[in-house]
Amino acid sequence: MTVTSDDIQALLARTMDPFTNRPYGDLVKDIEVDRSGHVILTFRPGYPVGRGHDPMLAPLTAALEALGLSNAQIHVQPKIEAHAIRAGVERVKGVKNIIAVASGKGGVGKSTTAVNLALALADEGAAVGLLDADIYGPSVPLLLGLDGRPDSKDNKTMEPLVGHGIKCNSIGFLVDADTPAIWRGPMVTQALEQLLRQTNWGELDYLIIDMPPGTGDIALTLAQKVPVSGAVIVSTPQDIALLDARKGVRMFEKVTVPVLGIIENMSVHVCPSCGHVEHLFGEGGAQRMADEFQVPFLGKLPLALSIRENADAGNPTVVAAPDGVEAGLYREIAHKLAARLAGLPKDMASKFPTVVVEQRRH
Repeated sequence: MTVTSDDIQALLARTMDPFTNRPYGDLVKDIEVDRSGHVILTFRPGYPVGRGHDPMLAPLTAALEALGLSNAQIHVQPKIEAHAIRAGVERVKGVKNIIAVASGKGGVGKSTTAVNLALALADEGAAVGLLDADIYGPSVPLLLGLDGRPDSKDNKTMEPLVGHGIKCNSIGFLVDADTPAIWRGPMVTQALEQLLRQTNWGELDYLIIDMPPGTGDIALTLAQKVPVSGAVIVSTPQDIALLDARKGVRMFEKVTVPVLGIIENMSVHVCPSCGHVEHLFGEGGAQRMADEFQVPFLGKLPLALSIRENADAGNPTVVAAPDGVEAGLYREIAHKLAARLAGLPKDMASKFPTVVVEQRRH
């Protein structure tokens, strides 16, 4: 049986990429069939691909094998593009996508999750930055093991600090660690806008923003003013945390920011001595909430001593134990959220030149 490019295109149209739930036909850009019947495909997903292609390509390779093409070659060339933001908000120069990591309340491990997700995306090959938007309790300097102040080459903009390969900025680099920020809402929003727009981020695929906890005026104003492509909600399974997490989803709905998914942190504790599994904060709450709001459930993260110890040491789990179970969970969640973002509408405005209409006097 001779397989033609039309046969392959029909196969790609009915076989789905498991991460974006889109047909491979939308993602495979080149199909080459030589005279001997050898097939070469160029797969161009809109999300980073680093450590392994197998889970991503499994449905495609299985479908090709069913067609008798067990020796087909698949070249993977990720292409991360900018995605749409809410109208009327100006983009940050050089930054393709901003992802807000938020929670309805404090104490659910949002900052640790944000840092590890940023590192996981960078580990997959993306250019990543991290902005600590928690003015009252900045924790990114500690989590990345950084101190010092950002340099300024022109006395107008700041150079980000670099920790474990990702660019970052935080109010924690600009004030003493023991000095409280006794600022009202407008001052906080102004400071964060300066951190966002006066930092020389360079060219980034993703800028992760560790949002302040809660859904009050500051978080809402930030969600309105920052050009966010998508948001992630972090919660524990506990009912009281989920109650506030629901408000977080509603907040982003209010400002028309897509929720990429919900992460359940501190989901389960596994005793390192005996292996006993215990759900200290309840079980399955975030999954039920995701079902209720019809948003993706991105995954569960355990209540593990090593995650806390690594974070406190400024050496987060993804870099401290890259081959461990917990790091694998962070990478899996990061992969899912990047793929979810890849399925959203792209920013078409940036692809067109600016049109200037001049009125001439005769």
